[in-house]
Amino acid sequence: MILSVILQLNSIQMNTRTILHILIISSFFLTFNSFAQESFKHFRISPILSHTYIPLATNQGDQTVIVPSLGLDIEYWFNEEWGIGFHNDLELEIFELEKEHTISVSKEYPVVLTFDMLWKFYEEWILVLGSGIEYEKNENLFIIRTGIEYEVEFAKDWDVAPTIFYDFRPNHTATWSVGIGIGKRF
Repeated sequence: MILSVILQLNSIQMNTRTILHILIISSFFLTFNSFAQESFKHFRISPILSHTYIPLATNQGDQTVIVPSLGLDIEYWFNEEWGIGFHNDLELEIFELEKEHTISVSKEYPVVLTFDMLWKFYEEWILVLGSGIEYEKNENLFIIRTGIEYEVEFAKDWDVAPTIFYDFRPNHTATWSVGIGIGKRF
């Protein structure tokens, strides 16, 4: 293998100074990259267990349906303060919504996908703001999401994060989600 690389280098006819520059620059970037990775972990992944609170207007009056949800958050942090996240939720029930007091809409295991900006505004408090879509067999809806998280580190690169999200759907029902996730940074 090494002999093959040496033969290829000879065939390229690079001078010694060029090879030396390439080695120095490569070692600088490898050293810088490994140092940066040790001091700050950019990626975070977190499975979430939550409950979604859905207000319903029915003939019997206003009610709230509480639907269990599973989620997966995948985040990339640019630095200690700012990041982006791809947050996903699967609501684990079939339920009906009454729309405009006359039309009933059945929801079968809706999946919510949002792309969010993350801002760690104070210590471990994180503000979430983004948009996405709710995919569902009968109707897909645009979503605007706001929320707040609080990360509590319990081991090196591991955290527990209680979350509260508000999902606004224009011309439709808005929902609240309350959950908890276990996060791992890498």
